[in-house]
Amino acid sequence: MSNYSLLSPTAHAKLKVITERGAAYGDNSMHTMIFPFEFRDIQSNYPIFFAKDGESGQFYPLGLFGFQRDENLFLSGKSWDASYLPLMVERNPFLIGFQKSADDESAEKTPVVSINMDSPRLSETEGEALFNGNGEPSEYLQRAMQNLQTMHSGHEQNKVFIAALLENDLLEAFNLDITLKDGSNNRLEGFYTINEEKLASLQPEILGQLHQQGFLQAIYMVVASFSRVTDLIAKKNATLT
Repeated sequence: MSNYSLLSPTAHAKLKVITERGAAYGDNSMHTMIFPFEFRDIQSNYPIFFAKDGESGQFYPLGLFGFQRDENLFLSGKSWDASYLPLMVERNPFLIGFQKSADDESAEKTPVVSINMDSPRLSETEGEALFNGNGEPSEYLQRAMQNLQTMHSGHEQNKVFIAALLENDLLEAFNLDITLKDGSNNRLEGFYTINEEKLASLQPEILGQLHQQGFLQAIYMVVASFSRVTDLIAKKNATLT
């Protein structure tokens, strides 16, 4: 559940955020949206694929954590067993909202920080304080606000990145059949990846354009990340008796 409220030093002076990891805090997700500027760190830990939003029909890149709903194979007790935590995971329980100016309704909406009041991470007795005694943002909240600002730019970057992939017909649907050590046969489906054959056939000028946009490296990070599927299968096998 989500119940977002505009963050305020008056209304939320006593609130703290629990930063440890675990299913109890909503970390048991199969995947999360990621951004191209994260791909170098993401590919060293997680497979990178693409999915299509069921409502908007828009594609978005994701980091894969498991093979089935509510499965995160990187959770280990109260920790996350990876060297990099995606921003979309780290940002909880915060969200950037947009607010109209009370004085000028014609002005563009300005970004504001909201907090999910239904988040299990919120506490008044443990965790990282949001505000100091003077009502100013704590160091923790300042980092969180910076991450939100970075993610806001990341959403815009995703739109341009996906548009470039579609323009060059570089996305393809795929299915992956996996046999686990218990003998069960499983299929990963519903995701998209880079069509390497079409990537290899791109003309030099197109490759140059993608490089100038900062997307060529991101594309190769997606391709390289496919090897992480093997690591993920090993994590899955380790959970089987």
